[in-house]
Amino acid sequence: MQAVFFDMDGLLVDSEKVWLEIETEVMARLGADWTPEHQAHLVGGSMERTLAYMLAVSGSGVPAATVREWMIGGMVARLSQGVRVMPGAAELLDALRDEGVPVGLVTSSLKEIADAVLKTVGRDRFDIVVTADDVVRTKPDPEPYLVAAGLFGAPPVRCVVLEDSPNGVAAATAAGCAVVAVPSLLPIEPAPGRMVVSSLEEVGVADLRALMRP
Repeated sequence: MQAVFFDMDGLLVDSEKVWLEIETEVMARLGADWTPEHQAHLVGGSMERTLAYMLAVSGSGVPAATVREWMIGGMVARLSQGVRVMPGAAELLDALRDEGVPVGLVTSSLKEIADAVLKTVGRDRFDIVVTADDVVRTKPDPEPYLVAAGLFGAPPVRCVVLEDSPNGVAAATAAGCAVVAVPSLLPIEPAPGRMVVSSLEEVGVADLRALMRP
């Protein structure tokens, strides 16, 4: 195992409910309702996909750039006040660093949003950070994890990814990485090279190493 990559929203931090709050507020400004079912369509996706979906659902003529500003401004303001780290995440991060395993954060969120989260989690806990600003194609495309592995000079098959969404799992699997899935809003089924758990409290460094192919 040459590297471990953490997803951010819903896996590292409990930010999905913050997204729901901000999306609901923005949709109200657009004159429409927003539900958890709407949010489930967007888990693990990009900001562009979110904006397109929100505008389609609302039927609003507000420019996408304006809605984007509302979304980013709301998320950064809320996350900068602090966000809860998911159970077991900090402990696993520290255990990996104690063993000298390179660790990266790989998220479909924009850099501004990731920076707001890292004020709480600690930027120094990660050797690299890959955001939507660093790639052309976000999850479920494998590019984010291929970029992250490349930054470490590690073959993807020697990397483990921790994810909570089907989009993220699809990206990691397509890149060739082993996966630990902690499903949040949507179910994820076990598969070869994939461990599915209910919490990172169930996962240790030895469990991640066990996912490596011979």
